[in-house]
Amino acid sequence: MSNNSAFSETNTYINAVSTLIRGRGLHYLVLTFGCQQNESDSEKIRGMCEAMGYTPSPDGERADLLIVNTCAIREHAEMKALSILGNFKSHKIENPDMIIGVVGCMAAEKDVVARIKRSFSFVSFTAEPASLHKIPELVSNAMINGEKSFLATPDSYDIVEDMPVVRLNKFRAWVSVMYGCNNFCSYCIVPYVRGRERSRDSSAIIKECQELISAGVKEITLLGQNVNSYRSDINFAGLVTRISEIEGDFIIRFMTSHPKDTSDELIRAISTSGGKIAPHFHLPLQSGSDAVLKRMNRTYDLERFMSTVDKLRLAVPDIAITTDIIVGFPGESEEDFSKTLGALRRARFDMVYAFIYSERKGTRSATWEDDVSKEIKTDRMTRLLKLQGEISPERNERFVGQTLKVLVESFDGQEGVYIGHSPHNKQVRFACERVEIGSFVNVLIKSAKNTCLIGTVQV
Repeated sequence: MSNNSAFSETNTYINAVSTLIRGRGLHYLVLTFGCQQNESDSEKIRGMCEAMGYTPSPDGERADLLIVNTCAIREHAEMKALSILGNFKSHKIENPDMIIGVVGCMAAEKDVVARIKRSFSFVSFTAEPASLHKIPELVSNAMINGEKSFLATPDSYDIVEDMPVVRLNKFRAWVSVMYGCNNFCSYCIVPYVRGRERSRDSSAIIKECQELISAGVKEITLLGQNVNSYRSDINFAGLVTRISEIEGDFIIRFMTSHPKDTSDELIRAISTSGGKIAPHFHLPLQSGSDAVLKRMNRTYDLERFMSTVDKLRLAVPDIAITTDIIVGFPGESEEDFSKTLGALRRARFDMVYAFIYSERKGTRSATWEDDVSKEIKTDRMTRLLKLQGEISPERNERFVGQTLKVLVESFDGQEGVYIGHSPHNKQVRFACERVEIGSFVNVLIKSAKNTCLIGTVQV
């Protein structure tokens, strides 16, 4: 599925734009909304911008090239992106040569693209996720002849390798291993905006990871809309095993997993990796009601989901398991919701990312009556968060007295503490005279709070 000829064409346009703007001191700005996959995509967008000769803008007002990388998973994300986009109209008036592009999942929705054409006439181009490698061509067209381009559908869904990348974090890295989704959950727009599943060659992924580790990266997160459905010459369990065998001091994470593709082989790979594969598994449940799960087209029931949870905890006793829950899905009764609360009590998740159902035009559930009132949805969300607020501290308490390997990420000057994350993806805060950001330290956990662990460095 890889297509190196596409990058060769991209490189031609990169060189053309570079020639046009050489010596002009032009700046770019990339605004990113949404998931980790979008963050990874934006690293490639920044890479293309800098390859074209743009330098990062110190602020939005000085950007000569603005690219808004959008999310379509929820209505709120769309409204926020469009609102911020509207704020740049005045900048375009002040700087008529400014080029503004809208890319990402929103740009794959024909209705949204039509709205941009109609109401945001200052936008120069749109490009959906599979066409991001065409950004230099679109910039070139806008720069040379003022041409506007709106790519709402891709020429193909081939994977373009060897794209330039600019990562803002020097010790944590995203690595996309596959794109798209075949699951068609009834509430989800992703298969429609990112296409069907397609996986990168394992050799390209392993090479990228080797280069990152050699450059000092300490944490690599493998990304995919359904990451454990990765299929190339090896499956996902084989891929993470191969990466874990690379020499170096680093941790592998991955997301997001679908319960139906969480194999015994993958669980075994985590348990036998010697700590290279993080003992943290994000496993979206969405609902504890089998009836709701069936309407969601999740293709598993609660018992199958709980069997996977039990296998994970048997193989990796200290594993942290997190999940997603949708509250107020069409047709969700009080009994259905009670089963979701029961599932939380039974599974004892470390953390729950809960969302009130948001209708997405173009999905199957958008054609159904949204028969759960806003008041009921809000009440259920409050009750769910209250329950999880009781469970999370308990899950954190088990680490008190343990020494955890922590990746140091920042320093909170106000509180005088360093902040990092354990392999279990738990935030850890600790006081220390001086420690290098981006390094691993051993921290003895002294106490636990709802959202973090508190400890001291062990020399």
